[in-house]
Amino acid sequence: MDREKAIKAVEDLLAALGEDVARPGLAETPRRVADMYAQLLSGRDKTAKEELSKTFDVEGGDIVIEKDIAFSSMCEHHLMPFFGRIAVAYIPDKKVVGLSKLARCVDVCAARLQLQEQLTRQIAQAVMEYLSPKGVLVWCEAEHTCMTCRGVKKPGSKTVTYVVLGDFPEDKRAEVLATVK
Repeated sequence: MDREKAIKAVEDLLAALGEDVARPGLAETPRRVADMYAQLLSGRDKTAKEELSKTFDVEGGDIVIEKDIAFSSMCEHHLMPFFGRIAVAYIPDKKVVGLSKLARCVDVCAARLQLQEQLTRQIAQAVMEYLSPKGVLVWCEAEHTCMTCRGVKKPGSKTVTYVVLGDFPEDKRAEVLATVK
């Protein structure tokens, strides 16, 4: 990210909104906003490869579920946050990853401008690509501030998405969905 360009863009936006960028309460705002976006969008050029590369050999193919992984991301349509929880379930094929690594995978994928549907798919694709399980199911429930603070203004409304990749039998899907909700 070009930090100086971002600072100037925020100054221009504030001026376009009729604000005095030099007033004490706004003097440091352009820098703060630029720094905030740099942090919130730090996953743009990253992959989850590093997070999912340390694996452990296992026997069998029981389902692994990491649920209630808190996340926040940024809507690419309104540049407003959406946040909630994610569950990652996979059927190992002779290897598993440390549970904290699934949460870190979520963090990397969430730190981008995007849609919830994209985020859910990105996580599933990363698990498939770097962990090579038999199958993966990623479930996401989120509240979108672009819907709760503006527009229809419906606080508390949630959007649910889920993606299944690979061989994840229908009966196992139902079991996982019942567990993560």
